[in-house]
Amino acid sequence: MALPVEEWRLCAARRWAALGPELREGLAAASLRDTVRLGCGLLRPEAELESLRRLCRRARAGKEAAAARFYREEGNRLFGRRQFGAAVRRYSRAASHELPGGPEVSICFANRSAALFHLGCFQVCLEDIARAESHGYPDRLLPKVLLRKAECLLCLGRLQDAADALDVVENKIAMDGIVTSPAHQTLLKKLSQLKIKIREKESCPEPAREARGDVQRKSEVWEENDSISGASSSLSLNFDVERGRHLVATQDILPGQSLLKEEAFVSVLCPGESHLLQDSSETVWDTRITNADLYCHRCLRQLLASVPCCGCSYAQYCSQNCADVAWEQYHGTECALGALLLTLGVFCHVALRTVLLAGFAEVRRLVEWSHDGDEDLHNPEARCKHLSETPGARAATRVIPGCNDDGQYQSSYQAVFNLLPHAEKHSPEHKFLCLLSVVAICKHLQEAGLEAAVLNQESSEKCSKPKTCEKTSGELSPELMIVAEAMLRHVLQLQCNAQAITVMQESGSGDGAVVNKKPVRLATAFFPVLSLLNHSCCPNISVSFNGTAATVRASQSIPSGQEIFHCYGPHRCRMRVAERRQLLSQYFFECRCRACLDELESDVKSVVSVRNSFCCPSCRALMQVGEDVLCCSNEACAVSVSRESLSHRLQDLQQQIKKALEQLRGRKADQAIKMLLNCQLDAENFLSPEHLLMGEMEDHLAQAYATLGKWREAARHLERSIEIVEKHHGPSSIEIGHELFKLAQILFNGFAVSEALSTIQRAEEILSVHCGPQSAQIQELQEMKTCLSELPRSILQRT
Repeated sequence: MALPVEEWRLCAARRWAALGPELREGLAAASLRDTVRLGCGLLRPEAELESLRRLCRRARAGKEAAAARFYREEGNRLFGRRQFGAAVRRYSRAASHELPGGPEVSICFANRSAALFHLGCFQVCLEDIARAESHGYPDRLLPKVLLRKAECLLCLGRLQDAADALDVVENKIAMDGIVTSPAHQTLLKKLSQLKIKIREKESCPEPAREARGDVQRKSEVWEENDSISGASSSLSLNFDVERGRHLVATQDILPGQSLLKEEAFVSVLCPGESHLLQDSSETVWDTRITNADLYCHRCLRQLLASVPCCGCSYAQYCSQNCADVAWEQYHGTECALGALLLTLGVFCHVALRTVLLAGFAEVRRLVEWSHDGDEDLHNPEARCKHLSETPGARAATRVIPGCNDDGQYQSSYQAVFNLLPHAEKHSPEHKFLCLLSVVAICKHLQEAGLEAAVLNQESSEKCSKPKTCEKTSGELSPELMIVAEAMLRHVLQLQCNAQAITVMQESGSGDGAVVNKKPVRLATAFFPVLSLLNHSCCPNISVSFNGTAATVRASQSIPSGQEIFHCYGPHRCRMRVAERRQLLSQYFFECRCRACLDELESDVKSVVSVRNSFCCPSCRALMQVGEDVLCCSNEACAVSVSRESLSHRLQDLQQQIKKALEQLRGRKADQAIKMLLNCQLDAENFLSPEHLLMGEMEDHLAQAYATLGKWREAARHLERSIEIVEKHHGPSSIEIGHELFKLAQILFNGFAVSEALSTIQRAEEILSVHCGPQSAQIQELQEMKTCLSELPRSILQRT
C-alpha cells in the first residue's frame, strides 16, 4: 500500500476543505520549503493527530503475549497435522511477538527447529537449535533438542560432530539422574539408535560424489562505465530539455547484454493487509501469509527461519547480521514508529528511510542548496543554469542534474535528491495529504525523543547547542523542519520515480509437479540510475531483481545512438493506446513513443483491440467496435449485439473460471476440468479465438491435468496457450519464456525426453535474455536437461 490508509486520506481531505481559500491557494503555489512552513501547524492534536493515533491502534506492530500464544498453538496444531511448512510460519510469528531473551521465545525456536527437521532443512534447523539454547531453553527439555541436533549433524555427514553431540546428551542424562518415565525411555532408545547409525556410517562411508556440471555458471562480460555507477561502458548519459536525463547506446548492443547493475539506494518491503485490521477491539489473529512473513525486511532474501526484531513484531530478518545492520542504519529509529508507518503507507516509509540512510548532514546540505534556486527548480533550463553555478562543478558535465563535482552520476543521495518531485503538477489535495503525513512522522519523532537519532550525523557538540530560535509546544524544531521538507520532496518524487521490486512467486498451493509462478510486487525502492531511463510502451530492455539489486538487460538488438527505454507498466501488448495514456498521466507526461504514435497516426486497430475482441455469436466473425452496439463485420450476417450484454457475459464467464480455480485449489481437479471445458464452450461463442482469456483457460486446464499426472493432455493444452500468448506478446517475450518453462516441467515429468530437451533449449534462450544465466528458472532448466541427458541411451532411443 503506497499511500496512507483510506481513513487518513479522508481525514486529510476534510482538513483541506476546512481551510480558508487564501491558505489553500498559498499552499498550492508554495515551494516545498514554504509548504512545510505554512502547513506545520495545521495538524491539530485534538483532531487529526487523535484520529491518527486511533488508526495506529489497528496496525499491530508491537509485542503481544496473547498473539505469541495463539501463533505457537497454531504452529503446534499444524505440526500435529504434519503441515510442517505452515507450522514454521506460525512459529516465526509467535517468536516475533515474544520478548527477546526469555524461555518463551526459546520454545518457539525449538518447536520451529522440529518442523525444519521434518522439512529436511538440517542446517537451518541447527541454527534454530542454537537460538533456542542461547535464549535460555528450559533445562529439562534440553536432551530432546540436543538429540535433534545430533540427528541433523548425522544427516549432514558430520559424524564426529554428531558423536560429540550425543556425548553431551548422555552426560546431561547422567547428571539429571535416572528417570523411568516413558518419555525418558523413548529418549534412551533414540540415543541408542543414533549411536548405531553413526557406527554404520563410520564403517561404511558413502562414496564421494563426482562433481556435477549441472549448473553452468556463465560469466557475463562487463565493463563498467567511468561516469555512471553500475552502468555498462556501452551507455552514455545525455540531457536535453524535452527528454531530461536519459541513457543512450554508444555502441551496438546485443539481446541479453547487461546494461546496468544497481543496488537500491533505499527499499521498503510492501506489507500485507493482515497488519491493518478493521477493528482494534477484535482479538482474532490473522493467519494470512504476507510478504512480511516470506522475505527479509532488509535484504529481501526469502525467509525460511526468520530472526525477529527485538523491539517490534513486524520486522523480521534472514540473519542476525541483517537485523543488526538494519538496526544500526535505520530500524533503531523506525522500530517505535511501526504502527504509524504501516498506517501512513510505503511512500512515507521510503521517504523517512531515505533521510535516515543519507544522514542529516547530507540532507541539510542539499535542502539548503535547493533553497538558493527554489524559483528555478520547476524550469529545466534554469535548473541546469542553477546546477552549473554549484561550486566545484566541472564545465563538461555541469548541465546534468545529480552529477557530483567530478561529473559522475552515482547511486547516491545527491542523485535521489535531484529526481524531479513535480511539486507544481501534483493536485493540491494530494500534496496536502503528503504534507500532513510527513509532519505527523516528524512530530512523533520529536515527541518520542527520537530527534537525536535522526540527527546522528551531527557532532554531539552541535546537537547539544541551544536552539537559535525557541519553539512553542507542537512546533517542529528547525532541524526537523529540514527533515520534513526532504521527506515531502521524496514522497512526491516517488509517484514518478518509485521502482517496484518484483519477485516470481508461486501461485496456488505450490505442491504440484508443475510450479506456476507470477510476478509479485515485493518492495518499493529508489534506484537513482535506473530512474534515468525514459518510458516507452514498447521497451528495449528487461529488468530483473535479486534481493535489493536490479539488473537491466537488452531485450532486443539496440543500435548505437538509440535511447534505452524502460516500460513503466502500460505496454502496447497489454492495453490500447487510450488506456495506456490514461495510466501514464500519473507520471505527468504524454507518451509519444513510437508504439503510441504509430497507433494514433494509422487507421489500423491495435493488436490488443483485434485479439481481445468479441466475435459474432452467429457466424463467429469479429464484431466491429461501436459505442453501445457492436455489429458483425460480416456484411452477410449483419447481427448486432449490445456492448453491455457482451460485457455481462464476459463477467459471468470470468466468475465461472474463478469457481473452477477454487475447485482446483481444493484438490478437485476432475471437477475443475469439467467446469473449465464448459467455460471454453461458452467462450467460443462470443470471444475471439486469440482472446487472452482463451489462452488463460488453456493454461488452467494444463495445470489441472498436470495435477492428475495426465502429462500429454496437460502439454496439449499448454501448447495452445503458448500459441495465444505468442501472438499477443511475441515469440521472444518474457511471457513466452515463463510459459515454455511450465511446458518443460510438464514434458520432463511426462518423460517426453526429446520434446522436453527442445523446449528447455528454447526456454533457456528466451529467459537468459530477460533474466540472465544465473536466474533460478535457468538453473532449474539446466538441472532438468542434465537429468534427461544422463538417462540410459536405450531409454533415450525409445523416446
